[in-house]
Amino acid sequence: MAMAPLFVPPPHLLFLLPATTSSSPAASLRRLLLPPLSCHARQVLDVMPQGDRVAGPRAAEGAGAKGATAQVGVATREAGTAGRHGRGRHGGGARPWRRGEDRPARGGQHAADDGEVQGTRRGGDLKQRREGRRWTRGETQARESGKAGNSGRCQSNGSGGNASRKGKKKAKGGENEVKLRVELDMCSKRGDVIGAINLYDSAVKEGIKMGQHHYSVLLYLCSSAALGFVQPAKSGNAGSGIASIGQLHSSSTQSVGNLEGDDVQSEGHSEDQEGNKTDLFASDDGTEKPSRIPVSDELREYARTRGFEIFEKMRSEEEKVPMNESALTAVARMAMSMGNGDMAFDVVKQMKDQGIAPKLRSYGPALTAFCNSGNVEKAFEVEAHMLESGVRPEEPELETLLKASVAAQQGDKVYYLLHKFRTTVRQASSTTAKLLEDWFQSPTASKVGKRKWDSGAITKAIENNGGGWHGLGWLGRGKWTISHSHIDRNGACLACGEKLTIIDLDPKETEDFATLVAKLAIKRERRSNFDNFQKWLEKHGPFDAVVDGANINIVADVIRQRFQSRKLPLIVVHNRHLTGERMQKPSNRKLVEKWKLSNAIYATPTGSNDDWYWLYAAIRCKCLMVTNDEMRDHTFQLLERDFFPKWKERHQVRFNFEDSCVTLQMPPPCSVVIQESENGQWHIPVVSEEGSLEKDRTWLCVTRRN
Repeated sequence: MAMAPLFVPPPHLLFLLPATTSSSPAASLRRLLLPPLSCHARQVLDVMPQGDRVAGPRAAEGAGAKGATAQVGVATREAGTAGRHGRGRHGGGARPWRRGEDRPARGGQHAADDGEVQGTRRGGDLKQRREGRRWTRGETQARESGKAGNSGRCQSNGSGGNASRKGKKKAKGGENEVKLRVELDMCSKRGDVIGAINLYDSAVKEGIKMGQHHYSVLLYLCSSAALGFVQPAKSGNAGSGIASIGQLHSSSTQSVGNLEGDDVQSEGHSEDQEGNKTDLFASDDGTEKPSRIPVSDELREYARTRGFEIFEKMRSEEEKVPMNESALTAVARMAMSMGNGDMAFDVVKQMKDQGIAPKLRSYGPALTAFCNSGNVEKAFEVEAHMLESGVRPEEPELETLLKASVAAQQGDKVYYLLHKFRTTVRQASSTTAKLLEDWFQSPTASKVGKRKWDSGAITKAIENNGGGWHGLGWLGRGKWTISHSHIDRNGACLACGEKLTIIDLDPKETEDFATLVAKLAIKRERRSNFDNFQKWLEKHGPFDAVVDGANINIVADVIRQRFQSRKLPLIVVHNRHLTGERMQKPSNRKLVEKWKLSNAIYATPTGSNDDWYWLYAAIRCKCLMVTNDEMRDHTFQLLERDFFPKWKERHQVRFNFEDSCVTLQMPPPCSVVIQESENGQWHIPVVSEEGSLEKDRTWLCVTRRN
């Protein structure tokens, strides 16, 4: 589907836009645009230094230096020519092959020393060339470009020569495309915006065909610079959602999101699905470089203008490059850098029209632009479009919407978002907690709410929802009181005394969750292995607890003392732990034999992921799971978002060792999730530091007199 032009450069920028085939030095343009930079900024933003750059000759000229790569390229071409001509390793060998001659045999054929043979060959060649020039009227005259005349054999040789030249040209073009890709990836890795644009200009001038990956990296760099910073990242990695946008320098378009590292996947781009956030990049000398490099306002405007120009070329009829989510998201980011939320939103809509699935990051620019401009209604239109596309907003997106809703004093939106936080992230970060405190302390918050309500309907709604919330709107009127509280061992708030709710999976949800885990495990394990485990568990279960094999020995004995049955917990361990040096100790062998006799140990087979086994057993037995594994890796990301957090909170037991003793941290006395009571009070857990005890967690207790 054709896309309407998205951007026309403003008149005051036209003088900054050299034609793509212009021969004016890029260095002059850079001197015109960029103010003096610090040493560190020059090191990262300038075109790569000679010593380790891989830029082409044109890019090297743009940097004001001769590129070492160009010299290497010439040497390589000369070496390749020498190889094709059949020269020996040490410079000897036959003379170069000429058109019309038979090619030497593959593997290198030395020139014949016999003069008679050479003379016969030359005579035959001369005769063939003479015959090739003969023609009569009515026939097509043979071209004198090295092809033979109009004999069948000569025509065949001529077409072979054409194919050979075309093949060489195609191979050369392929080499140039690969080289350009490597050079652009290096620019992205270093955050070198100007270097990447110079490479683009050189490629256009030299007629190098660019593909989806080339354009995606170029647009990523241009859109990043347009937002006021450049983040060095291999192959144009950026964060997910609003978190990838970072903060703008301009107050009119300042983003509320924070910069993150690697999340992205687009065609040709690498991705870190596990969510490892890289904030610092090591330099060549071992020192650390900042993850974000601020750029000047001049470069921001220049990068945005060139970015739109590059995008227009990418989608031109001449290029016919397939559009992808990465390129369109970069255009949306450039639109956001101008504060144009409508353009950014239109780009996402065009994705759906073209059959491209939008990602979370695709919506960030439009959402941020509308929220920053105070257009709350349009921001929630973006959120609705996300949900229709099957994209779920996460904490940064919800926090952005909350900030705009609090600023606009829209109580219904704040109420809606409180429940979105409850279902999506369950707890509030420190910044979200501060926004909520600002809302509850505002005059508008004291005026919203029902003066009268049906208590029976509220109670019924809470029961139907599984406890902890009713979702029927603000209850009561008057000023709110906010306390920073803790929850005692019985699950009661120390500020207001209200007993908080335990929210667990109901029997049907538990059954569905166990079925889901089994289905996923069978897909990733040998079916017979997991089937055998299910049969074994059916025969020897149920258990009161399951222990992750890495935490056996004393932990198993301590946990069994918690249960009236005194039955040993199920120990799931990989079979490699039951062989080798460990089993040479008599005490270990005796312990394992004891577990085997009690049918309390299951060894997962070689090649299996034991996570599936102990997780399924704990769900199926409706019992506790003893492990310090935070269950954040790829295995657990496959699980249903609504089921897994609730189950994990109610069933995971953590432990630690102190003075050779085991201390168990049992599940909390209430569900650590935003809770709404039947009289309209709110209890909001605040994210605590990892490793801290649950009793030390801070809760916002929000109440008012009704």
